[in-house]
Amino acid sequence: MNSLKVYVFTLVVLFAIQLTAQKTNPNYNSELAKELDADAYGMKMYTLVLLHSGKNTDTTETRSLAFASNMKNINRLVENEKLVVAGPVGENDSDLRGIFILSTTNLDEAKSLLKNDAAIQQNYLSAQYFPYYGSATLPNYLKAHDLIWKEKP
Repeated sequence: MNSLKVYVFTLVVLFAIQLTAQKTNPNYNSELAKELDADAYGMKMYTLVLLHSGKNTDTTETRSLAFASNMKNINRLVENEKLVVAGPVGENDSDLRGIFILSTTNLDEAKSLLKNDAAIQQNYLSAQYFPYYGSATLPNYLKAHDLIWKEKP
């Protein structure tokens, strides 16, 4: 009976070691994690902005100018490392037009970053702001993307 207890104890210890081993990353790079301000899970907080169709349905040149300004604002935010992800979404029933993920965790700062965007100012787009928890590596995708686009939108 003693050998059965030792056997069971050994199995429990081995199982516990296996569980611990699965929870640690052998590829963990502490310098990169620190540089990216990552938490223990490799994540960090951002601001997610959902862009919906606004109430302004004007289709004149004013609209074109507002969306040209929107693109300039996007490029400025990228240059200032404030915009992490941006893009349109496909057709949907929610009038959702696109998303931004901003590097700031402060919703007031996020609103301030977009307050001069003509498409939002002139109500061609409306913006909703949410705290977002995502991979700390998100900003790195922009560097890779800059190497693969052929035509600037």
